[in-house]
Amino acid sequence: MDPLAQALNDRITAVNPHVYAMLSDLGKRIYFPSKGILSQSGEAKKLAKTYNATIGTAMEGGKAMHLACLMQQLPGLSPDDALLYAPSPGLPALREAWRDKMLRDNPGLQGTTFSLPIVTTGLSHGLSVVADLLIDADDLVLMPDMNWDNYHLNFVVRKGAETCLFPFFKDGGFDVGGFVEALQKYSAGRDKLVVLLNFPNNPSGYTVTESEGEAIAAALLATAERGVNLVVIIDDAYYGLFFDDDVMRQSLFAKLAGRHPRLLAVRADAATKEVFVWGLRVGFVSVAVGGGTDDMYAALNEKLAGLIRSVVSNASALSQKLVLDALRSPSFIAEHAAKVEVMKARALRVREVLRNPVYAEAWTAYPFNSGYFMCLRINQVNTETLRRHLLEKYGVGTISITPTDLRIAFSCLEVEQIQDLFDIIFKAWKDLAK
Repeated sequence: MDPLAQALNDRITAVNPHVYAMLSDLGKRIYFPSKGILSQSGEAKKLAKTYNATIGTAMEGGKAMHLACLMQQLPGLSPDDALLYAPSPGLPALREAWRDKMLRDNPGLQGTTFSLPIVTTGLSHGLSVVADLLIDADDLVLMPDMNWDNYHLNFVVRKGAETCLFPFFKDGGFDVGGFVEALQKYSAGRDKLVVLLNFPNNPSGYTVTESEGEAIAAALLATAERGVNLVVIIDDAYYGLFFDDDVMRQSLFAKLAGRHPRLLAVRADAATKEVFVWGLRVGFVSVAVGGGTDDMYAALNEKLAGLIRSVVSNASALSQKLVLDALRSPSFIAEHAAKVEVMKARALRVREVLRNPVYAEAWTAYPFNSGYFMCLRINQVNTETLRRHLLEKYGVGTISITPTDLRIAFSCLEVEQIQDLFDIIFKAWKDLAK
């Protein structure tokens, strides 16, 4: 093992040997090359007052070399901010700004020690570096039966892990009993279990209530107390898009961070959906565990930075700068709240339309209260058949999640389009249900 990796492992083990045991084989071997080209370039940036001939960028007139035809598309930005490399862990100012946002949105984190967020190239990349750090081929990942297909690519295809499912819904809400039963079943006899939770959920658009969130946290803490090392990955891609008063407003991360030395809470979130900047690809990863220290989190962040460095080097500096400037804007909070209200109006209109009993023969709507999506449980007709018929005859796109479940993204619909959409889906269903 490289001495740099061993030094990081020693720093982690000295604080919490359970966290070291949760690392994958790659997670134990990975390190950030702090004594190589990057560290030498960093020293030169501080001390090379005459000439700095270390970094693989081109400079001209003391600024990043650039093409005028490109920079003229970015008024108000300097070539250095737009074009130079960002550090592998992300721009320090952006990481601090996102941490500040986390604390503002989640007051339950006040006084809790957790890692400074690492910047990733979107949420999918965040999940992949988490998987690289913490998941091996013999690990078991517990996730809801309503889940995003990218989890399979990340955890099963890439890492070779095995997944097991728990029922997401029961009696119009989250199936707390089903989750607790699955947690007990799949943690029995295991030293380690990975649990993946996603609120607002994709594809259903459901976020647990406060009482449901408390029950989830209590079950996880009880499992850790029984001696199981738990990696709890919290996918908060759609965080903040809440439309009902009884929705759990703070991230589940706030209920788990720092609560037990055997419970490593990992939050993957992103500006992507939350700040409506999908193509900028700016995500974040934060971790917390009972008894965690700043030095241990710094060691884990060095490993995460090494994983980023080894594949993409760093997330786009331009994207990071744009998100940072937005977060710093005095109008950010009000502008964001206004967009959430637009999304809420669409969700409430969907509910209003679906209350029409005429649709009852065709489908049942799953509960939804947040995010971008909702799902219909289709009667009689296979959803892939319905999806193809909608597309080919009516020019309407939907997503077939399972043979019975059809996902509708109300996020991309204007309020006045919603009635027409469901009328078309109903008409297509009647075509096929004859």
